[in-house]
Amino acid sequence: MFLKKKDKVTAEMVLNALSQVMDPDLHKDVVSLGMISDISISGPKVHFKLTLTTPACPVKEQMESQCREAVAGIDGVQEVEMESTATVAGARDLVGKEPVEGIKQIIAVTSGKGGVGKTTVSVNLAVALAQLGAKVGVLDADITGPNVPLMLGVGEYQPTSNMHNKITPPENFGIKCMSIAFFVDRDTPVIWRGPMLDKAIKQFLRDVEWGELDYLIVDMPPGTGDAQLTLTTATQVSGVLVTTPQDVALLDVRRGYAMFEKMKVPVLGLIENMSYFSCPECHTATHIFGSAGGRALANEMQLPLLGEIPIDIGVREGGDAGRPITATNSEHPISRAYIAAAKQVAAQVSIKTLASVFS
Repeated sequence: MFLKKKDKVTAEMVLNALSQVMDPDLHKDVVSLGMISDISISGPKVHFKLTLTTPACPVKEQMESQCREAVAGIDGVQEVEMESTATVAGARDLVGKEPVEGIKQIIAVTSGKGGVGKTTVSVNLAVALAQLGAKVGVLDADITGPNVPLMLGVGEYQPTSNMHNKITPPENFGIKCMSIAFFVDRDTPVIWRGPMLDKAIKQFLRDVEWGELDYLIVDMPPGTGDAQLTLTTATQVSGVLVTTPQDVALLDVRRGYAMFEKMKVPVLGLIENMSYFSCPECHTATHIFGSAGGRALANEMQLPLLGEIPIDIGVREGGDAGRPITATNSEHPISRAYIAAAKQVAAQVSIKTLASVFS
């Protein structure tokens, strides 16, 4: 049966229907956000493209379903063909700061003190983002204690340069990596003053062939010293704070937050590591380092709690072996916790980046 002319489906009708679909994180409809394109209509069949703000979108399935249902509900539509993709927006507000060529978003993972598992969090977040479809790199900015190459299984890499005199980073689990560990003997301590740290971090940002990356995760040293100052003044970054539930860690992470605020670095949220131990036999959760401290602190600082990561021997074994647990066993409860946290990190990046556009 042919449609009557007055009932013909139009692109305007499709856009009107899709304008009722809201992004729950950005609180705007998908049409206003520019997520809809490539509308084509062939009789009762409608094709369109939905472009999300990150491949790690935590509400991807929800938005895809709502878009399909909205178009399917138009009178005269019998078939809906939707193409779903994602494009990460580049950092904005780069006043006085230079972007890093090819890198859309730089995320500094930091803590107020050592021993909270910051490097483990950095590596597994990177793996999770890569598994969700993002292009990811990790910069090991802990110059005096570089552990990222070991955890990513690239500790034996010998650095080379390309025809443009840029350092070629090794890649494993879909993640590019750069660290001072590639340039010094394993047992040689790196005893550098501030200016040398500053030069090394800037060189790793500018003189490495990162290619096109959606996210560069920067594993920062603990504290609020030279490395943090160099990174936050060199280019636009966002921050993720890592803590454990114990009081001393919570106290120190407040200092990290205060530093980011002073440097005008947007803070994406807080990750509580080592939240609890789940007994494999009785499945009882034991809060070794205290309970819900990270959640309480996130509420106090009015920050999103991006994730609560349990403690497990598999995390340590995977890190020591250069096989992060999120890469080798994506169904493990720890891996699922990291994947959930990665989705929240990606969502907060989108929210902060696009807020300035629609404010």
